[in-house]
Amino acid sequence: MLTALAISNYRSIRELVVPLTNLNVVTGANGSGKSNLYRALSLLSGVARDGIVGPLAREGGLQSVLWAGPEDRSGRMRRGEVLVQRSAKGSPPPRLRLGFSGDEFGYAVSMGIVTGYGNEDRLTPSSFSLDPEFKREAIWAGPVVRPAAILVDREGGVVRRRTDDGWAVVTQGLPRYESLFSQIGRDSVSPEVFHVRESMRSWRFYDHFRIDPDAPARRSQIGTRTAVLHHDGRDLAAAWQTIREIGDRTALDDAVADAFPGASVTIDSEPGGLFSLRFHQDGLMRPLTAAELSDGTLRYLLLVCALLTARPPDLTGC
Repeated sequence: MLTALAISNYRSIRELVVPLTNLNVVTGANGSGKSNLYRALSLLSGVARDGIVGPLAREGGLQSVLWAGPEDRSGRMRRGEVLVQRSAKGSPPPRLRLGFSGDEFGYAVSMGIVTGYGNEDRLTPSSFSLDPEFKREAIWAGPVVRPAAILVDREGGVVRRRTDDGWAVVTQGLPRYESLFSQIGRDSVSPEVFHVRESMRSWRFYDHFRIDPDAPARRSQIGTRTAVLHHDGRDLAAAWQTIREIGDRTALDDAVADAFPGASVTIDSEPGGLFSLRFHQDGLMRPLTAAELSDGTLRYLLLVCALLTARPPDLTGC
């Protein structure tokens, strides 16, 4: 289980450390940073899954998501006399820092603006100015980061791993535009990196369920055991049936009955191995198919299935 999340210099978030429990609810006024907190989590997950370059490029590049405010607020700003304060001349550009702690391991990454390519002593300016450059990565044991607990440390292109005899260099040529997860993730090379990478890859974010008429969740799908619902809900029927067989079936049925008194959900098997969802509602002569459900009902069933998944990941965002 994750115990804390840390964010620095991401959009409206200057510095933030959030303790986490089994269930965490984030509330606040419009513009208070709720969406940025969620997006930072999703971005952190991308480091271990599909890479972070693409997601950052879609947001306008690293420079677009970095904190744009001053390092320190002046007295005039605190008193409300001025709204804008220029950064001090010569101050280094800010770095985007993301990280988390868990019961077993923690991970943190620091990214900055691309400095160039080629020889370290004579870098050539790069045309890929929107891409981030990985400055530092670390994996540690336990819920609190401290020097003695660090197991894997990456600085620039050098990755080191702690051994019984001290530190061993895993590689000295890791590209600065790649995370250590991209090349050091084999279990035989570094079990700690493999464990953290797979844990982060299991995170799920359910903020964009498709409920339009052509949504995959409204159609029959091949039925295979599905321990975790896909992020767009395409395998709803299979995930629902999986919960009924190896998960908390009672909680699943109660969630439907609480929202729709007298209603129930069943999964039908069709020729060719297809699964389809049937919604039985009190007063109707026949069950409704997923294609006939209202947007609100379908969204509710998707959320229930995501939260009651048979094999919950370390992090689920809704």
